[in-house]
Amino acid sequence: MSIDLFAEKTLTAAVRRIPEKPDSTFRFIGFGTEEIQLGLHQLQDEATRRAAHLGRLGIIKGERLGLMMSEAHEFIRTFVGCVLAGVVPVPLSPPMTARSDEQLTTNARRILANAQVRGLVTTASGRSNGERIVAGLGGEARLLTVETDFIGEAPPLDPPLITPEDLCFLQYTSGSTTDPRGVMVTHGNLMANLAAFMGPNGLAVGPGDVGVSWLPLYHDMGLIGMILGPLVYVGPLVLLSTSSFARDPRSWLRAIDKYRGTITYAPNFAFSQVLRRLRDQDLEGLDLRCLRVVGCGAEPINAETLRRFTGRLAPTGFPANALAPSYGLAEATLAVSLHRVGSPIRTETINLASLAAGRAVESGDGTSPSIEVVSCGLPVTGHEVAIIGEEGQPLAEREVGEVVVRGESVTRGYFDNPQMTASTWRDGWLLTGDLGYLAGGHLFICGRKKEVIVIRGANYYPQDIEALLR
Repeated sequence: MSIDLFAEKTLTAAVRRIPEKPDSTFRFIGFGTEEIQLGLHQLQDEATRRAAHLGRLGIIKGERLGLMMSEAHEFIRTFVGCVLAGVVPVPLSPPMTARSDEQLTTNARRILANAQVRGLVTTASGRSNGERIVAGLGGEARLLTVETDFIGEAPPLDPPLITPEDLCFLQYTSGSTTDPRGVMVTHGNLMANLAAFMGPNGLAVGPGDVGVSWLPLYHDMGLIGMILGPLVYVGPLVLLSTSSFARDPRSWLRAIDKYRGTITYAPNFAFSQVLRRLRDQDLEGLDLRCLRVVGCGAEPINAETLRRFTGRLAPTGFPANALAPSYGLAEATLAVSLHRVGSPIRTETINLASLAAGRAVESGDGTSPSIEVVSCGLPVTGHEVAIIGEEGQPLAEREVGEVVVRGESVTRGYFDNPQMTASTWRDGWLLTGDLGYLAGGHLFICGRKKEVIVIRGANYYPQDIEALLR
């Protein structure tokens, strides 16, 4: 496989080049044994047809459109169709069951109202929930369904000019307890991030790689890392439903074995869920030697959990050096730092008293209260990570402060939210709100700035307290 697709500066350009490449397949695994296969050449054709339908419906470049679908294959075709039409998709969490969830309905309305959408796209299975959501929006927002609005012949697509500065999609990071914040991800942001963490100096994806994922598509790790990445480099993907993993986390391992997955990603809690459900008989016949990258991110990473996971799966040939702790956030598109693939994970045991005083001093005697911290790797290519103090001053190595990031993946701000944008983006730097330190170039995350407990001038981190209690 040639990596030249990463040279494209817009997602639309990369999608249009899919027919030039050998075809690959996305497999969508539902409950039981049902499976839907979608060739990427076929995906490009269908997405182009849906883009033309959007034009027929009068939805034009720059306008926003909510997407709420439980069926991943329909979501992907519609998402790419929006992008080809220049319409900005707004992914939303679909209901886990057919019953209406009042909290989900409220959150969806808040997000769609903030995004000022032209409408909400769903499928027949989500129509009743979609009607309730749209009914509470007012204005001209309308409900569209795949089965009624994207059928039949479409007029020829008149593709708009898409530049790297154009919005690709809105990634919402909140909406339940605070005002929803829609991160404005441009085409340039997306392609820069994909090139940085999936290209030769990152995961170094190649023709033998097969992605396996169960991550939700409304979240940046699932959407960008495990859908748009394989789409751009034209690699095969196996996608389980998130509900399948929730019901039986072991289905993740079985899918990796069956389809010979080489790359997968998950938050720390997923590794714990597997450990809780795994039985000795589950390991019989399971072969995980195929794995090359097992990424972990999106929430605090626990070293003991990863060690237990590696040890428990040792009989399957699980390669410990495949583990890749990472750090990222939606405001930086996705990846900020990445463990170098193929090397053992790095941890440090830090004295809690020094950490409370703002310094990361390794504990040497083994008797003082301490906490083990996992390295989230080195900054991805083309990006800078620094640590600053309360007054914005740069901090030295091993001094704990706020993590700040700059580079081409750093987005431009929150949609229609200038106040939050001004407080989060300053002088080209993204203020992450996360606390951490640098040591030998490696980034270590300690906690969230807003969650620190201050006692007599010393800082205490909730996850450290939880870890000691555990």
